[in-house]
Amino acid sequence: MKDSSLLQFIEVSKWFGRVLALNQVTWTFHRGIVGLVGANGAGKSTFLRLAAGLLRPTLGEVTIAGRNAWDWRSRRLLGYCPSTDSFFYDQSGEEFVYTMARLCGLPRRIARKQTEMTLQRLGLSDLAHRPIYGYSKGMRQRIKLAQALVHQPPLLILDEPLAGIDPLGRHELIKLFHQLSHEGHSLIVSSHELQTLEQLTDQILLLSHGRVAAAGTIQEIRRQLADYPVTVRITVSSPRDFARHLVEWPEVIAIEWPRLSRQASCGTLLVRVQQPKEFFQRLTQFLAHNPWNISRVEPVDDSTHELLGYILGGSGKT
Repeated sequence: MKDSSLLQFIEVSKWFGRVLALNQVTWTFHRGIVGLVGANGAGKSTFLRLAAGLLRPTLGEVTIAGRNAWDWRSRRLLGYCPSTDSFFYDQSGEEFVYTMARLCGLPRRIARKQTEMTLQRLGLSDLAHRPIYGYSKGMRQRIKLAQALVHQPPLLILDEPLAGIDPLGRHELIKLFHQLSHEGHSLIVSSHELQTLEQLTDQILLLSHGRVAAAGTIQEIRRQLADYPVTVRITVSSPRDFARHLVEWPEVIAIEWPRLSRQASCGTLLVRVQQPKEFFQRLTQFLAHNPWNISRVEPVDDSTHELLGYILGGSGKT
């Protein structure tokens, strides 16, 4: 390999006519699992198709292991699972995966062996001889995963691989993704389901309006975004009196009482704050000079879902 990075975007922009789908994206991926998230139209599919060498950038460069992603040698290093179905529907699942193995350059005997092993690993052995047109949505998703994995590439690019999979199937596939990572494969996984994605990895890449809004672990991104608002639960003996002090602090955006009156009588406040570091410093100083009977102080919304909602300026829904 010419470069220690597995995948690299260098000042990449992609236009479709007058539409700018990706705007000056620079990002480097070395190994592991990264979750790709963003609202509809954020540029996720364009990003993944560029990474897979299926599109050429209008400006900039995409490389895999130091080579242009469009190079045939680069394509041998990756497996791509698209979000849309594209099959020869009269073929059986086994025939389709075998065909893709041969197109990847595997000799007949090895292609047949790898097809059998991959189908077994994805729980499709008993269904492999059935034509694809009779497969359910979940089965088609697994077949797409099988063709991406059959040649054992170091990089897997998976666009919405959990869509249409039942809860048990999701659990099994998340377990499989972790196993693949431990075996040395690296994965880029796009998903709208942020809670599911959090079970897979805390390494995330957030796209917004064709740009990289943030990249890294959830905690790293939190540190990068000093103004990111958080909700703090405070339990205090005199909540209304305490709230009168808090409302004057510049870091406090809003104060709420839980809807249940019984909780309100117990003294629980939900305080929405920006610049949480400064808020907790001010709270510590305030309590040192003004004793209050406080039994609990804790943040309540440390999640990718909340973070994405803040960055995209919405509710966090994709």
